[in-house]
Amino acid sequence: MITGGQRSGKSEYAEQLALSLSNHPVYLATAHVWDEEFRQRVLTHQQRRGPQWTNIEEERLLSRHDLTGRVVLIDCITLWCTNFFFDYNKSDSEQPTVKEALEALKAEFDRFTSKDATYIFVTNEIGSGGVSPDAVQRRFTDLQGWMNQYVAAKADEVILMVSGIAVRIKS
Repeated sequence: MITGGQRSGKSEYAEQLALSLSNHPVYLATAHVWDEEFRQRVLTHQQRRGPQWTNIEEERLLSRHDLTGRVVLIDCITLWCTNFFFDYNKSDSEQPTVKEALEALKAEFDRFTSKDATYIFVTNEIGSGGVSPDAVQRRFTDLQGWMNQYVAAKADEVILMVSGIAVRIKS
């Protein structure tokens, strides 16, 4: 698992790691493209990768893809959590249920990672910047933090990226 703040170098580090482990890694993108600015970010990421990558777009059901024996970079847990968070928004007036979303994420993570492959998960440390005054953001930060803890507990290695520098947290 590779974690850190925005623009800390997480994705580039993860891509280099994947390429050091395989000549043909898989890039599994979990992003939902919400607007044009985000679409440009996605294009920038795609252009940085070469033809040796197998690219898969999957917003929720990672286990739908059998990647047995492959090196798989999942970018990222934060966007994946966002998709589940809003799936559990029952109506316009009801807030997303964090506990239900977290249980669904954990179950899907376990299904996906039960297959024999090398997984590199990228995520964000969104809770490091203080407590949001917005209730929905606080609930999402809780979900993200709990999912990061779950993945980190199962990971063989955890790397924290700080200003482009990789700091080994767990090995």
